[in-house]
Amino acid sequence: MSLDDAVSKPHDRLAEALADDLTAVNHLIRQRMASEHAPRIPEVTAHLVEAGGKRLRPMLTLATARMCGYNGPYHIHLAATVEFIHTATLLHDDVVDDSAQRRGRPTANLLWDNQSSVLVGDYLFSRSFQLMVETGNLRVLDILANASATIAEGEVLQLTAAQDITTSEDIYFKVIRGKTAALFAAACEVGPVIAGKDGQAVRALAAYGDALGISFQIVDDLLDYQGSTATGKNIGDDFRERKLTLPVIKAIAAADDTERAFWHKCIAKGQQEAEDLSHAIALMARHGTLEATRAEALYWAEQAKSALKDLPDHPLKPVLKDLSDYVVARTN
Repeated sequence: MSLDDAVSKPHDRLAEALADDLTAVNHLIRQRMASEHAPRIPEVTAHLVEAGGKRLRPMLTLATARMCGYNGPYHIHLAATVEFIHTATLLHDDVVDDSAQRRGRPTANLLWDNQSSVLVGDYLFSRSFQLMVETGNLRVLDILANASATIAEGEVLQLTAAQDITTSEDIYFKVIRGKTAALFAAACEVGPVIAGKDGQAVRALAAYGDALGISFQIVDDLLDYQGSTATGKNIGDDFRERKLTLPVIKAIAAADDTERAFWHKCIAKGQQEAEDLSHAIALMARHGTLEATRAEALYWAEQAKSALKDLPDHPLKPVLKDLSDYVVARTN
């Protein structure tokens, strides 16, 4: 099952329910990624923004604003803001990871250069803050500014933990809560805030976004070892980049001395041979770490659904609940 499957899938049902809003968001994104003086900016941005991304994060902002009864114009600004922040982090990530492919296409840093990717990412961050300010809501600005700082913090933590086979699950969760879940949580939190809600609704939707983001990233890391071209993942990229993701951390924790020496060679020293990826996956299978990782993703998907239970009924509420299951279903 992929996020491109039939219209009955929750992601597509969400897009259908929010079609008019999404059209407005896409229009605003194209308008604000323009640059009168630097044509490379829209070239680089369009390559990524229009590459078939699912707009999941901005849809969460649109959906949570609608669920809270918002009828003004600024959920569009906030959804575009969230997409710009996400796109900026992708541009920077591809430089840091020296990636050559994203969403099945060459990365911007490969087609242009690292300098362009970094500077255009900076431009999009700046644009995102302009959009936030236009809402005139300081609380929204605070939420998204904090999320931007937390994302950067998570990325730096991941960088410092890279290739360190003593990295714990606790550090891993700090990393993914920063680099992924923070934006999911903020995307869901600014919806009720712009709608003038306070207290329980804001906390519940932020908690939903946090848990959904954690589940989403765990699944993404799992797909690096058991995905397919249909999931948009290249098998083994994280392994080749020596990333300490949850399946690897669990396998190292369960390793005997011989296996630990293998992980040290491949991850700590970066001495990888052609057959090492297959051996790594075999070790994960031996210790059940892929199944254990999927169980973690399921746990966080359940946490996301649980966060919604006390919210008032709304046509979009069951779609958000189904979306939690759907994120994990990518591993089927």
